[in-house]
Amino acid sequence: MAEEQHIEEEEQYEGDGMDTAEGMVGQDEQADELEAMKQKLKELEEEAAKLRSTQGGVPEDAEQEAAPEAGSKEEADTRSVFVNNVDWGATPEELQQHFASCGTVNRVTILTDKFGHPKGFAYIEFLEADAVDNAIMLDNSELRGRQIKVMRKRTNVPGLKRGRGRGRGRGYGPPRGRGYYGGYAPRGRGRGRGYAPY
Repeated sequence: MAEEQHIEEEEQYEGDGMDTAEGMVGQDEQADELEAMKQKLKELEEEAAKLRSTQGGVPEDAEQEAAPEAGSKEEADTRSVFVNNVDWGATPEELQQHFASCGTVNRVTILTDKFGHPKGFAYIEFLEADAVDNAIMLDNSELRGRQIKVMRKRTNVPGLKRGRGRGRGRGYGPPRGRGYYGGYAPRGRGRGRGYAPY
């Protein structure tokens, strides 16, 4: 009985095609495809490395050395200023050049709306905290023909500004005052007030 089971299992195993020439050809094709994929991946990685070098990409280690460790968002906010009334056509390079006399500019952020249009204000982060005092002296200076407003960047405290709200707001229910149409209820083509199916 055990011999019959063993023979049946061998027949099934042979029927899978693993020992046949067709199975070996399929494995060779898969191996060739795998090697082609590996070669393509290697080419893509080399191309990405070339792009990084031509675009002036800086290695990650050099970026970390150039900028001091921020540590926390609050610490970065102490080295930043808020600039209001910025011209919509102003570029980060123009803002960096305008504030270069204050100290080393680490980052310029011009905020935009969901369509990518500038909102008219920006944040400038410096490497040194002393530069913030110098930047505040540029308050009411002119950039692209507009008088800009410069102030310290404040750190947002979650939930501080948020009130309890106004509930559901206005707009629900009948208008205040004399009611519908000056005191008269509208008469439409409905079934009337007496009919309520539910």
